[in-house]
Amino acid sequence: MQLSERITADPEVMGGVPCVKGTRIPVATVLRCVRSGMSSEVIIADFPKLTAEDIDACLEFAIARVQDRYIPLRPTGS
Repeated sequence: MQLSERITADPEVMGGVPCVKGTRIPVATVLRCVRSGMSSEVIIADFPKLTAEDIDACLEFAIARVQDRYIPLRPTGS
């Protein structure tokens, strides 16, 4: 799957925030739903324009954004 088939960032839509293509649903909103433990079925019930494939694309988008990048983290316990 090409992320560009499902995820878009258009300055004219939601100020350029990455969204599910054809909607005004930000990727971050979908990720927060997943993080909170919502199932795909519940997310789709709350956002009927979404599909399970859209949710997967949001997760893939997040992975692609952090993959092979240096992200400075604070040291943990010593």
